[in-house]
Amino acid sequence: MSLQQRLTQLIEQGSDIEYKYIIKRVVEQLFLQKYNAKLSAETVEQFCSEFDLSPVQLALHCLPVAACYAVVPVSNFYVGAVAIGKSGTFYFGANYEFASDAIAQSVHAEQSAISHAWLSGEAALTDMVVNYTPCGHCRQFMNELNTASTLHIHLPHSQNNLLHSYLPDAFGPTNLNIDKVLFDTQNHAFRKHDDILMQAAISAAENAYAPYSQAVSGVALQVGEQVITGRYAENAAFNPSFLPLQSALNQRRMLGLSDVPVIRIVLAEKQAILSHRNITISLARNLFDISVEYISL
Repeated sequence: MSLQQRLTQLIEQGSDIEYKYIIKRVVEQLFLQKYNAKLSAETVEQFCSEFDLSPVQLALHCLPVAACYAVVPVSNFYVGAVAIGKSGTFYFGANYEFASDAIAQSVHAEQSAISHAWLSGEAALTDMVVNYTPCGHCRQFMNELNTASTLHIHLPHSQNNLLHSYLPDAFGPTNLNIDKVLFDTQNHAFRKHDDILMQAAISAAENAYAPYSQAVSGVALQVGEQVITGRYAENAAFNPSFLPLQSALNQRRMLGLSDVPVIRIVLAEKQAILSHRNITISLARNLFDISVEYISL
């Protein structure tokens, strides 16, 4: 079922007239945006006024819409998330699984929403709204944020809980003396390149977050006539780290471009103690049968 079919079907589901109307208005806005999965701060304010809802209440209504963006060939379990930015913008996210590759390549919904906000230039997140209780992987991933100590988690059955109520006695970047954390400005600088896609990958790497390995990396995708990038986001617990190709593929999906073919992939990577080259090649081959162009920084 296509994204459009899922969203259309969602409008027709349920018996609560008010709920269906809110869903319809949100979906109509996404149709106008060509499936770009976010709501601007102005749109959020407008909808909150129109429906007499708080931003968190509106975000809770948006969860089934966000879950329509999920790709779940392994679990068939649809998770939707809404990250609320400091700007007031809503960034949707959903889980993303890949058949014929390692399960560790999967994207969690909270990671999806966070990466969506990060790549969109958001400075910080105030709230994470999700339709199921965050797993340990996601709790740890959110602990890397520059607002981890104040981030509120909202579920359909429980709202206004601090992240650290889900992750007591947490271990994170402060334990390792990291001052500039995820969503803080990163100051990497590399040589320029004349090729537009290669330069896009390099620019993505310059803004990547890898304080533990220093293996900053970025990916650029040629998607039709558009260039979409992704960045590496590392984690103090290592395994929840978010790879650059997943970041770029997630952004492609959140921009509503999943049906537009990927015709080139570039990975730009600083040489360090670890590398994302082989795992990137694996997923690119399985998804698109495309060779990954590689730049050593």
